[in-house]
Amino acid sequence: MGALRIVLTIIFIIACIALVVLVLMQEGKTAGLGAVSGAAETYWGKNKGRSMESKLVKVTTGLAVGFMLLVIVLNLNIF
Repeated sequence: MGALRIVLTIIFIIACIALVVLVLMQEGKTAGLGAVSGAAETYWGKNKGRSMESKLVKVTTGLAVGFMLLVIVLNLNIF
């Protein structure tokens, strides 16, 4: 069981580093500024689900969920 804990800890460290990098890669968002300037009507506003920013958000969300699950599993002390 000690080997499984070591493997999970290594995966946890990799997930931590990847999560930091993904969060830093994302653009900052200003609250409400898009609707005021009319940016919601642009091509990028219509195709937001297919943009690189959207993919980064989805990957970050999935990695954050995996991070939280790893935290819970590692703190159960069953290994």
